[in-house]
Amino acid sequence: MAQLQKGDKRLINAWTFYDWANSSYPLVITTAIFPIFYEAHTSIKEGGKVISDKVSLFGVEFINTELYSYVVALSFVIVSLSSPILSGIADYSGSKKRFMQFFCWLGSLSCASLFFFDKDNLGLGMVSILLASVGFWGSLVFYNAYLPEIAEPADHDRVSAKGFGMGYFGSAILLILNLIAIKGFGMDARYSFISVAVWWIGFAQITFARLPNGTKVNAASGSVISKGFRELYKVWNQLKEYKQLKRYLIAFFIYSMGVQTVMLMAVLFAKKEIAGLEDGNLIVSVLLIQFVGIAGSYLFSKLSNRIGNIKALGVSLFIWIGICIGTYAFVYTPNAFYVVACSVGLVMGGIQSLSRSTYSKLLPATEDNASFFSFYDVCEKIGIVVGMLSFGAIEGITGGMRNSILALITFFIIGFLVLLTIPKTENVK
Repeated sequence: MAQLQKGDKRLINAWTFYDWANSSYPLVITTAIFPIFYEAHTSIKEGGKVISDKVSLFGVEFINTELYSYVVALSFVIVSLSSPILSGIADYSGSKKRFMQFFCWLGSLSCASLFFFDKDNLGLGMVSILLASVGFWGSLVFYNAYLPEIAEPADHDRVSAKGFGMGYFGSAILLILNLIAIKGFGMDARYSFISVAVWWIGFAQITFARLPNGTKVNAASGSVISKGFRELYKVWNQLKEYKQLKRYLIAFFIYSMGVQTVMLMAVLFAKKEIAGLEDGNLIVSVLLIQFVGIAGSYLFSKLSNRIGNIKALGVSLFIWIGICIGTYAFVYTPNAFYVVACSVGLVMGGIQSLSRSTYSKLLPATEDNASFFSFYDVCEKIGIVVGMLSFGAIEGITGGMRNSILALITFFIIGFLVLLTIPKTENVK
C-alpha cells in the first residue's frame, strides 16, 4: 500500500485541491445562490413585500428559514453519529479515500438534484438539502484526517491556510461564472446547482488521483462495525490523557456553534432583516467575503507564527464577538451589512484554518488520525446542531432572526473564555 510522504509538494497540492473542488458547495449552495432561490420560492410576495414566509411539512407549519435551519441541523446529527464509526473502520481497513469518495459523490449528486426543487414537493427538496450537507461534511472528516499525515507539525498552519485559500478562490470563480450566466445571459438559477456538482466531483479527481487510501492501522478481523466502536472508545480514553487537547476541544465545540451558524444563515438573515439590499448586491457581498477570507486565512497563519495558535484564535474570537454585537445593534442598512461582510471575511478564513491546524498540532503521535479527527468533526458538528437549532428556535418563538444573534454572542464569549483556560504546556491530565 502506498505510504504518505510528509512534505511532498505534489501530494500537498493534490490535497489542497479538494478545498478548491468542494468549496463550491458552501459558497453557491449554502451561502449565495440557493438561499436566495429558497427564500424566493418559499415566500409569498406582493409588490415586492413578503406577506407570508410560512411553509408546511408533514402537516406542521414552519417559518421557511426556521425549517431550513432544522434540516441542516439534522444533517450534522447524521454526520456526527456516523463519522466516528466510519473513521474507525477507515483506519482499520486503510480506506480513508474510499469513504471520502463516497461522500463526495453523495454531496455532489444531491446538489444536482436541487435543480428539481419545488415548494409543492418540499419534502423531496429538503432531502436534497439534507444529503448534500451530509456529503460535504462527511467527506471533510476523511479529508481533514490526511493533514497530519502529509505535513510536518511546523507546516500545518501554512498547509491548512493554503487549502482554505484555494477553496475561497476556486469557489469564487465558479460563483462569478454563474453570476455572469444568470445576470448576463438569463440562465435559470437552477443550473448553477448542477454546475456545483460538476465542479465538485470534477476537480476532486485531482485529489483522488494522488492521495493513497491511507495507512492500514491493523488487520481487520471480525465485525468492522464493532471495531469502529472500539476504536472510538479507545480514542475517547486517550483524549482524557491530554489536558491541552481536551480544553481546546471544549472551546472549539462552543465557538463552532457560532461560526458555522453565521456562515450558514448570513444570507437568509440579510434577505429578511436588511431593508433595500438587492439580490445582486447581496451576492457581491458574499464574493467580498470570499476574497477577504483568502487574505484572512494567511493573515491569521502569520499571526499564529508570531504569538501562537491559541492567542491567534483568541484574537479571532474577540473580533467575532464584536461583529455579532455590532450586527445585532446597528446593522439595518446595506452599507452597514457590507462593513460586516468584510469583517466576517477577515476572521472566517482565519478561524477555520487555525482551528484545523491547531488540533492537528495538539494530537499525540498516532497512526489512526481518521479516528482522532472524527472527534474533531463530531465536536464541530454537534456544536453546529446546537447553533442551528438555537437560531431556528429563537426565530420560531420570537418571529424574527435578529434575536437569534443573541445566542451567537453567548457562544463566542463562552468559547473565548474557555480558550483562555488552555494550559501552555501539556504537563497535567
